[in-house]
Amino acid sequence: MGLFSDDDDATKTPRTDNIIGNLKGYLDTRIDLARLEVQQKVKVAMVGTMHGAAMAGIGLVFFLFLNLFIALLLNEQLDSSYWGFGIVAGFYLVLLIVFLVGVDKKVFQGVADKLLDNTIYKSDKRQA
Repeated sequence: MGLFSDDDDATKTPRTDNIIGNLKGYLDTRIDLARLEVQQKVKVAMVGTMHGAAMAGIGLVFFLFLNLFIALLLNEQLDSSYWGFGIVAGFYLVLLIVFLVGVDKKVFQGVADKLLDNTIYKSDKRQA
């Protein structure tokens, strides 16, 4: 009947097992929740990537056909078979030179900073 008697251990064992069982259940639930959150974020990223790729492909085809249309229209207006294509190509060459010489990467960095500012915190649905 001392301070460390073995009589009380028999009554504490079911409660200790219950606490350990609850803790294991809690940890399993938290792991499952983390897995579901990761799965949801991967799904959102995959859908966004597929949508972006489809839009980029459609946009590229539209852009190519628009340039062909403009070049052929210029060919007909200039009564030539190649000057329209040369003018369109020259326009893009001038545009390339302007971007290489005149536009700094800081302009694009500023746009990216504005678009992506605090997106992690805005997309987090959990309460702090």
